[in-house]
Amino acid sequence: MTRLGLPERFPQWAWDTAIMGVAIAHLAFVIDLSNQPVATLACVGVLALVLRRRWPFAVFLVTLPAAFLVFEKVASMIALYTIARESRRPWLPLTATALLAFCFIFQGSQVFYLFLGPGRVTPFTAAIEVLPQFISPYESYLRSALFYTAMAAVPAILGYSQRARQSMADRFAEIQEAREHEQLLLTQQALAAERAQLAREMHDVVSHQVSLIAVQAGALQVLSTDEEGRRIASTIRRLSVTTLEELRHMVQVLRVSGSRATELTPQPTLEELGALVAGSGIEVELHVERIIGLDPAGQRAVYRTVQEALTNARKHAPGAAVAVSVVSSGDGAEVSVVNAPGARPVLELPGSRHGLLGLRQRAELLGGRFEAGPTPEGGWAVRVWVPRIAAAR
Repeated sequence: MTRLGLPERFPQWAWDTAIMGVAIAHLAFVIDLSNQPVATLACVGVLALVLRRRWPFAVFLVTLPAAFLVFEKVASMIALYTIARESRRPWLPLTATALLAFCFIFQGSQVFYLFLGPGRVTPFTAAIEVLPQFISPYESYLRSALFYTAMAAVPAILGYSQRARQSMADRFAEIQEAREHEQLLLTQQALAAERAQLAREMHDVVSHQVSLIAVQAGALQVLSTDEEGRRIASTIRRLSVTTLEELRHMVQVLRVSGSRATELTPQPTLEELGALVAGSGIEVELHVERIIGLDPAGQRAVYRTVQEALTNARKHAPGAAVAVSVVSSGDGAEVSVVNAPGARPVLELPGSRHGLLGLRQRAELLGGRFEAGPTPEGGWAVRVWVPRIAAAR
């Protein structure tokens, strides 16, 4: 976290040097060099300020004798400010403030001159000059005590204020960092959703068309009697297979599990099932009931189920008859795609291995059901039920 304080053009060493200069200048103004012990204590207290950030309370205690004996208050006030700013224990600044206030009150009162003042104060002069001060109204002493207490509390208040300001700045920086991190996550989530949708579209649309090209080219290669025609068909099939293999790798890179799709292109509906079946190149018996109220997400799921099932039938059961049924079932629609065993050898075509998994995920996102497995006759069946109105998940 960035610490608040002087502007950045003032380095920390310059700030510390200025503080030490002020403390030394004040000490030179109030110190009496003729009293060597007191002068030594005062100098030690000022020099100890260098260590105030490492041991703030200990340094404050070292500065107290000077505040008590020669009214050298600057060093003690600087140390108290450091305690209030750096300490996380609330009793430390309060204790230090009370000690400093006591020193100020005692040093500023006539009691100091009676017991610790110059030798000119004799019992006689004390009796005629000091004692009347104790007989005067208590209000004057109360005002003096309040003044010195307030003066001692000033550095503590400033230190507390600076610490609160620094704490607010740290919290603000944390909030800003959290917002930036949240924005980054939202951006990454949006990109992941687009990548997932792009992977699904590539699998559902592009691989469907390319696999159809490969199947037709393979059939042409087998049925053609012309050598040049067979060579061209073989080239087309080889390029289609290579394209499918590359597409499979791209889908694996782009696919992000669990992302909610964001539509990138106009999506198919039930009315387009006839065109899909007609362009599949295989024998398909299609039965579609008129289903009222099926929302676009449900229609899209039905279309993708038929598309994926026909693609799998061409790959794994070439020449097999396929029955496609879309009927109303309860509060939704049920699509069933069943193919018989293959009538021709299986063409080795690469796949993304995400087709049936994608159908299952799509159905679950809509609140529907998915089933797929072999039939007793040796074929394959895919059944999906989706609600008329997609569930919010």
